[in-house]
Amino acid sequence: MTDAAPVQTTPAALRRAAHLWPDREAIADVQAGHDTRWTWAQLHEEVRRFAAGLVARDVRPGDRVVIWAPNTRHWVVAALGTQYAGATVVPANTRYTGSETLEIVQRTGAVAAVVAGAFLGSERIADLVGAAGGSLAEATDLRMIVRIPLEGGDTATADLAVVDLPDLQAEATDTLLADADARADGVTGDDVADILFTSGTTGKSKGVVALHRQTVAGARAWGANGGVTEDDRYLIVNPFFHSFGYKAGFLVCTLFGATIIPLAVYSTGETLRLIEAEKATVLPGAPTIFQTLLDDPARADHDLSSLRLAVTGASVVPVVLVERMQSDLGLETVLTAYGQTETMGFITTTTADDDDTTVATTCGRAYPGMEIRIGEKGEILTRGEMVMQGYLDDPENTAKTIDPDGWLHTGDVGEIDERGNLRITDRLKDMYITGGFNVYPAEIEQTLARLDGVVESAVVGVPDERMGEVGKAYIVRREGSSLGEQDVLDFCSEHLANFKRPRTIEFVDSFPRNPSGKILKTELR
Repeated sequence: MTDAAPVQTTPAALRRAAHLWPDREAIADVQAGHDTRWTWAQLHEEVRRFAAGLVARDVRPGDRVVIWAPNTRHWVVAALGTQYAGATVVPANTRYTGSETLEIVQRTGAVAAVVAGAFLGSERIADLVGAAGGSLAEATDLRMIVRIPLEGGDTATADLAVVDLPDLQAEATDTLLADADARADGVTGDDVADILFTSGTTGKSKGVVALHRQTVAGARAWGANGGVTEDDRYLIVNPFFHSFGYKAGFLVCTLFGATIIPLAVYSTGETLRLIEAEKATVLPGAPTIFQTLLDDPARADHDLSSLRLAVTGASVVPVVLVERMQSDLGLETVLTAYGQTETMGFITTTTADDDDTTVATTCGRAYPGMEIRIGEKGEILTRGEMVMQGYLDDPENTAKTIDPDGWLHTGDVGEIDERGNLRITDRLKDMYITGGFNVYPAEIEQTLARLDGVVESAVVGVPDERMGEVGKAYIVRREGSSLGEQDVLDFCSEHLANFKRPRTIEFVDSFPRNPSGKILKTELR
């Protein structure tokens, strides 16, 4: 395995990949009727040209660029190209509504946004413009939108420059390419690489500010633990806007030379097809992913023998699932891990030497470069080189989360066994996990508070066989209100991303409370 230790920035990682593996396949984007394959040398050139286009459009070091698009080669080019030009990547969840994405654009002061054109029946640029009341120029600091042409037929316009991604790259001249290379030379490990948003218990999302050295350290630790090499082919079903698809995904490939195989929309059929056709060797994902693959009747029709490594987590993993992943999917190594956006996604992990019970019932031991301990009330604390720089424009919450000794307070409760394995036993926070995505009830409750007829609401996670947990909203109605379950579901569909929407609604006369008046969600659960 090649030593990735000297690299501290994503531009340096990409250049190194192009130098070490110039003719090896970097990306195999073979979905939606396309078959695009680039070597590492070609990917490097695509990224340079994107960065040169940003330079031409006056995107400067430290500027923020939002990316709102599904997993395709374009996302990789846009992210690495943004960082190559010295700017900061701000991923937006593809499940976000136009108003949710607009908020991220506004809060980061982004000067550019890379947006999918028509995707899954929606014109994302039109959604963004609509959320801004028709004028992005007035509502934001955006100077341009870079459109990713996916499904064709996107006619959305905006009151500022809209340029298709290939056209932006076509603006690259020798001079601009030299300027882009100079920008890449100037990026250091202490520059901000990305800002990933994670919802908070206050209901307002927090922007996690990560430096290049923190982001790269996490990807390096994950790849090394999985024994990833240039011979691997990594099918990335986890979204690129999430640490799992980005920092434990295509950035790992960039560090270790593995081929990136993106999947824009998860389906068991397409996943099985790609594993067989592309001889995928690495397939991480939430437990839901593996459960659906194992239960698919067509699984026996596909050759999955190329698979060697799976990494899962984000919820309880039954021992029988680990055993079936090995016996029925033929995986040599199944690992579980634990992390948060605030730690680049990396705190603890099991290793290939661990037995099935350890893998299924614990989150393993601290990654190299990280420490864990148990604090007051059993809270899990961690510190090390993957801990974030802080929350965007929020010194108060940063100070609450990272103490003066550098320990990050996770909000999760757990215990550490005699071998150093971490087991999560509860949550201090009310967050629950739907299909691998963190959901924060306070954000949903704040949204429901805007619905006429709602006096008060409380949202909890309830068990679901397919998704792990889903939301259930308990609502106290205003007296005389005719508000019904469908009214609430329709309102949530308009204002919340799909994974945040409660699946069931129950109207109640009052809530159980403790002596201080706080709703007892444990009783609701």
